Amino acid sequence: MSPGNSPLPEVRLLYKIIEMKSIYSIAATSTGGRNGHVTTDHQLIDADLGLPRALGGIDDLHLTPEAFFAAGYASCFDNALMHVIRLERIKTGPAVVSAKVDLLLSDINRLQIAVELKVELPGIDYTGAKDLVAKAH
Repeated sequence: MSPGNSPLPEVRLLYKIIEMKSIYSIAATSTGGRNGHVTTDHQLIDADLGLPRALGGIDDLHLTPEAFFAAGYASCFDNALMHVIRLERIKTGPAVVSAKVDLLLSDINRLQIAVELKVELPGIDYTGAKDLVAKAH
């Protein structure tokens, strides 16, 4: 019971919880934040980071967390799209997926992130490509 002995409001789940098992895992470690260093547990990423100019850095010619996020998002979405194309048994040319990551500053000075995907899918019309992209997402 909540204060005043009134019952708590009823909560209803509007979605079904699906149990999942991990099929792949990777860990990364950061020291020094945005102007520091990152490594992955298998050492394939071992890189210095620098602040982008928008956050006080001297230039934009170095790795940022957003660069890693954009690369990961683009490659994962490209793979999801290839999977849908295989399932649908549709003949296309090789897909090209680009992810543009924006770091946004809200009107209350909070940072947020946004991703814009650009997909090139040769050999298929716009409506068909839009349908495949929706299924991949």
